[in-house]
Amino acid sequence: MMRSTLGDNIHGDEELLPVRGGYIIITLVLALLLNLVPLPGWLSSATPDFVALLIVYWSVFQAHRVGLWPAWVLGLFMDVADASLFGQHAMAYCVAAYAGIFVHRRIQMFPMSYQIAHVLAILLGQQALQLLIRLVANAEPPDMLYFVSSLTGAALWPALVGILMLPLRQRTGPEEV
Repeated sequence: MMRSTLGDNIHGDEELLPVRGGYIIITLVLALLLNLVPLPGWLSSATPDFVALLIVYWSVFQAHRVGLWPAWVLGLFMDVADASLFGQHAMAYCVAAYAGIFVHRRIQMFPMSYQIAHVLAILLGQQALQLLIRLVANAEPPDMLYFVSSLTGAALWPALVGILMLPLRQRTGPEEV
């Protein structure tokens, strides 16, 4: 009897290889570069915040290695790149990283459908904090599709987990098969 992929625990019984620091840094830099790709208006509203998504991922799966400092530094880079209020992204990313660290043991044990719900809540909270900071600073309110990027980010969570765990899975040799 097989359950659906969204109902399975992502680790199962397999052991994963340790994560190297360089791998974490490369993924975070790639996420930063993906955020900087210019897109047309309608598509940019639906594009997830890749940095926030990766910060949540690494905060959940490597809570002891990725904490608030990388979130803060990447947030400052995003503030400069977006020419937004300095510290806006940094604070929101730190809150997202803290939320990921706070629930990291729980999320790892949940099936994928529950993980998606938790990630959606974290991403919505991160975006709501950014919106609050913008409104307090008397910036222009965003368009009505502002929170769609959290939905697409949560929808990408299973693919992100699968892709980022590929290099961590132990390879079996032909003699072990």
